[in-house]
Amino acid sequence: MSSEIPQNLIDELAAHYRAIIEILGEDPEREGLFRTPERAARAMLYATRGYGQSVDDVVNGALFEASEQQLVVVKDIEFYSLCEHHILPFFGHVSIGYLPDKKIVGLSKVARLVDMFARRLQVQERMTSELADVLMETLGAKGIIVRTEARHLCMAMRGVQKQESATVTVATRGVLRSDVSLRQEFFASLK
Repeated sequence: MSSEIPQNLIDELAAHYRAIIEILGEDPEREGLFRTPERAARAMLYATRGYGQSVDDVVNGALFEASEQQLVVVKDIEFYSLCEHHILPFFGHVSIGYLPDKKIVGLSKVARLVDMFARRLQVQERMTSELADVLMETLGAKGIIVRTEARHLCMAMRGVQKQESATVTVATRGVLRSDVSLRQEFFASLK
């Protein structure tokens, strides 16, 4: 989604937030809530801006020839997302390793791809797999590994209310699925 959000989209979403505030028994006209529907609409559109992005736009041709065949690791990329089941935040870090074949990608593009997928209504498991798939396809890499660790407010604020729990998901593709020593090298680099 571009930085210029159409006002009619903000207004439509704000009307829904206004209705939610009223259903909760609050007065959307009181001082503290008067501008909340529009602020909430803008925040939601920002938090889900990944829907308006494509892999081609994010990577933007930043693929470079590589003669080296060493494991490339980009670790601790922070992200913020919204759980598609409760529309509550989950957040954490993604670490990505890949074994190039003939191409490497600009490092900032890896972080931007994480943001693109995180800025959608998501589940952590799918986000981890989507990142592995798109990087494998885009880079033509020999192998990819993606590790995501996150805290989910849907588990901390409601339900089982486990504030300190974290969820870890790992997706592997290509040689990183079968080569134990490469996976060990990846996990060792995270320490």
